[in-house]
Amino acid sequence: MTKLRHTPDGDYLPGMGRHWLMPLYDPLSRLLGAGRLHRELLDAAAVRAGQRVLEIGCGTGNLLTALARRTPGIDAVGIDPDRAALRRARRKAARGALAIRYEYAFAADLPLPDGGVDVVLSSLMLHHLDEPGRGRALAEVRRVLAPGGRLHMLDFTGDGFGAGTLAAAGLRDATETGRGRLHRMRYVIVRADR
Repeated sequence: MTKLRHTPDGDYLPGMGRHWLMPLYDPLSRLLGAGRLHRELLDAAAVRAGQRVLEIGCGTGNLLTALARRTPGIDAVGIDPDRAALRRARRKAARGALAIRYEYAFAADLPLPDGGVDVVLSSLMLHHLDEPGRGRALAEVRRVLAPGGRLHMLDFTGDGFGAGTLAAAGLRDATETGRGRLHRMRYVIVRADR
């Protein structure tokens, strides 16, 4: 049974559901095929050198690591409320000499200026939030996106990520850019613009 972690800043679900399981996060992610999902999301996002990229709920940094290797010259930042996951992400970036910043933050309170990001990425994170939390996080995504910026998210289907949810947060032109299965779970990749 997973357990929410309570902090003075808010509640969050640790990677693997429990902090003591964190060492298993990356091996299990590889075993389950998360790398394939990340490639699909990055293909859809088509990030270019020079763009400012934010990943919300970056966990141990696997998606941004893949992006930085694929597209040198990006300005990348990942946020997560799990300090243990952020320590692992920072070590990966340092080992790979990758210019990625990782910051402690919640998606509903992003430590970034208005309109300062070209692309926001979200991979299997939003389904962890309740409906009000998801709305606050998406409103923050809209706030930090530059005019013409875009959100690319990958998440499980049936979790309330339709065009109406995105439109209510001020994001427009929600378009499905991919779908598939991760074992028995169906997922969808969606793009929405500011």
